[in-house]
Amino acid sequence: MLFVASEAYPLIKTGGLADVAGSLPEALRQAGMDVRLLLPAYADVLSGLDEAPEQLAALELTGGEVQLLRCPLPGTGVTVWLLQHPLFSGRPGNPYQDDSGHPWPDNAERFALLCEAAARVCAGIEALDWRPDILHGNDWHTGLAIALARRLPQAPGTVFTVHNLAHMGIFDYPTFERLGLPADLWGEQGLEFYGQLSFIKGGLAFADYVTTVSPTYAREICHAPGGMGLEGLLGTLDERLLGILNGIDTATWNPRADALIPHAYGPGDLEGKARNRTELQRRVGLQVRDDRPLLGFIGRLVEQKGLELMLPVLDEVLDLPAQLVFLGTGEERYEQALAELALRRPGEVATRLAYDEGLAHQIEAGADIFLMPSLFEPCGLNQLYSLRYGTLPVVRRVGGLADTVVDADEQHLAAGEATGFVFSEPSPVEFLAATRRAVDLWSDRAAWRRLQDRAMAQDFSWQRSAAQYRELYRSIAL
Repeated sequence: MLFVASEAYPLIKTGGLADVAGSLPEALRQAGMDVRLLLPAYADVLSGLDEAPEQLAALELTGGEVQLLRCPLPGTGVTVWLLQHPLFSGRPGNPYQDDSGHPWPDNAERFALLCEAAARVCAGIEALDWRPDILHGNDWHTGLAIALARRLPQAPGTVFTVHNLAHMGIFDYPTFERLGLPADLWGEQGLEFYGQLSFIKGGLAFADYVTTVSPTYAREICHAPGGMGLEGLLGTLDERLLGILNGIDTATWNPRADALIPHAYGPGDLEGKARNRTELQRRVGLQVRDDRPLLGFIGRLVEQKGLELMLPVLDEVLDLPAQLVFLGTGEERYEQALAELALRRPGEVATRLAYDEGLAHQIEAGADIFLMPSLFEPCGLNQLYSLRYGTLPVVRRVGGLADTVVDADEQHLAAGEATGFVFSEPSPVEFLAATRRAVDLWSDRAAWRRLQDRAMAQDFSWQRSAAQYRELYRSIAL
């Protein structure tokens, strides 16, 4: 099986896609599948390798000559094929955008190279002596690969996963012509989206199966507004559209063995979590105190993540009382608002405008409550990390959040099923009410400990998700 993605942890990461591409192929390999991961050879990927990659083959593509290089995916047994071309390898920094946050103007050409290379691998390359039975593409960057592979005389089975439909890979019609794509791929049944070229439609329209990263999100995208204008096409897929919940790397995210946190702990032994809390407070400059809960947020500072729901009421959250720590980067208006809040409420609020993997682990391990009030969330991973670390999440009832967090209402508390705090309406009032419920219950240490034990007992390992994907691949190959 050829797994194609635009990023994969730990080689390159900007978001949750990298976590999936860095974990699912290894889980499939451990389950007995022969998996190769195709990834762009970004400058930062090449510079971060411990050893120079092995050169496998040179390919002449529409966009020029590319090199296929081979290296291992660190920490796994997965083989990575890196696609080397100056459009990738000659450009350090973010793989999708410049320092100003604007998309690279040649992104269409860049990811068309990745897609054409994937199709060529599926057609068979003598130097590789390997050809996949299944091509699995991920998000818009790989949509053209599905469309091109379906045209092969011996086409592989195809699966296309939508991690976030909000990113479609939209370009103008002259770009379609400039890329030299087959003329018959244009049109309503092909790559056209309201007169423009949509990379993601290549995956949606031509894959044998389309998957999303949670069952609820699979239902949401079949209707407006979740379908982002593609709900008509998605609604016709019927049984070919499946929601398979993402998993997490339970070796990397394991509070009993996490090398990035000061003190190990686990279910039934939460003393280390309390010590991590103190360490976190000291590290980020909060007052060291245990008479109020510490609430954490990790993620992109964008509207999707619920910043408009949180910002109007954060002073009220602090007055519950509580402490807050924010980690992430994003839109300047949100960065500025959180920085100002930290200045206005010193010792109560800490804001770190950065990407810091180590601090992310320490927040998960040291916080009491995790804030994730997303407007939409295809799956979400941080709420899964939080559950595993006994950091109870406050989430909105959307997408994967609805599938993974059970609200601590009277019924679920009585049944011993609750794992967090869930609200429905996207409003600051509803967010504040759910957060107040969490802070109030935190004061009942016995009830809180029971909730933590239940949360930490949940199984969101990749092995479960990989088993579902294996069944899907098997149904295609039959």
